[in-house]
Amino acid sequence: MKQMTRRERVTAAVNRQPVDRVPYAVWRHFPTVDHSPAGLAQATLRFHERYGSDFLKITPRGGYAVEAWGCVEADAVLEDGHRACASCAVRSAEDWRKIRALDPASAPGYAEELETIIRLGFDRRIGDAPVVPTLFSPLSLARKLSGDRLPGDLREHPTLVAGALEAITETLIAFARRALDEGVSGIFYSIQAASRSANSEEDYARFGEPYDRQFLEAIRSKSALTIIHCHGDRLMFDRLARLPGHAWNWDDRGTPPSPRRHGRAGGRRSAGRDRADRRNRADRQPGLCAADEHARRDGGGRGAGARRAAQENPRGRALTVTFRR
Repeated sequence: MKQMTRRERVTAAVNRQPVDRVPYAVWRHFPTVDHSPAGLAQATLRFHERYGSDFLKITPRGGYAVEAWGCVEADAVLEDGHRACASCAVRSAEDWRKIRALDPASAPGYAEELETIIRLGFDRRIGDAPVVPTLFSPLSLARKLSGDRLPGDLREHPTLVAGALEAITETLIAFARRALDEGVSGIFYSIQAASRSANSEEDYARFGEPYDRQFLEAIRSKSALTIIHCHGDRLMFDRLARLPGHAWNWDDRGTPPSPRRHGRAGGRRSAGRDRADRRNRADRQPGLCAADEHARRDGGGRGAGARRAAQENPRGRALTVTFRR
C-alpha cells in the first residue's frame, strides 16, 4: 500500500477502510505557557512537529472552561499538568442560578482558546493533520464549578443544576461551532462524569448523557473527527459507546474494556495511555509511554514519531494508539 497522508490515514481508519499503518497521536499539557494563546499555540506546534501525530490535539489549561463563571485556578501545577480550582463558583445551591449561557467570542477562557485556534491557523507544521480542540462535557464542568457539593445538589436541587447544565451545553455548542468555522476538523470531547467513581449510573443517565448527546448531535454534521474521551475508572462504557462519535479514547491499561474485546462503539476505538511516572512532571519532559509491544499486540506498528516519543519519554503519559477492526 502506498504511504498515506495523516488526514487520509485518520479518515480511512474512521471509515473502516485499510490503512498503511495504525494512526497515532501524542499530546501533553503545557502549564508554563498555557495562559497565553500565543505561547500555547507555539508549544503545541513545536510538539506536533517533533512527534508527527496523525491528528493534533489542542490541550488547554483545565480551568479555561469555568473561568468566566467565577472559578479561580490555583497557581500550583499538579503532577499531571493541570491546576485545581482554588475557589469554586458554586458555593450554595442558589449559585447555580448564576450559571448563564456565555458568548464564547468574548467570555474569558473561551475567547483565549478561540485565539489559540486562530494562531495555529494553517501553520506548515500541522501539515494536513486534523486539528481537534478539547472541550469538557457539561456534567464534568458542573463538577469543576461546584466541587464536592455536586452529588448533594443533584439529589436536593436537581432543577437548579439542570438549568445550569442547559446553559453550559448552550455555551459549549456555540464554542464548538465557532471553532469548526475557524477550520478545526473536529472536537476532543472529554467526559469525566461517566465513571462510577464520579457519579452513579442513575445520575449520569439523568444529568450527563442527555446533555452529552445534545452537544454531540449539534456538531455532528460539521465535525469530521469527534473523539470521545472516557475519563476515569469503572467506566459506564455501554452508555459511552452509544454516543455519536468517530473514536473513543480511554486509559485501557487502567480500566476495562480492552480495545480488542469491546466492539460496541459505532466508530473507532482508541486506547489511551495515561501511565505517568509521578517524577516526570508535565512541565518538564513531554511525557509519553513506551508501548511498542502493546501496539504490536493490539493493532500493529506505529510511525517514527510515536517510536521517538516512546524512546525519549519512557516514563511519560498520554500516548494514544487508534485501532481499526
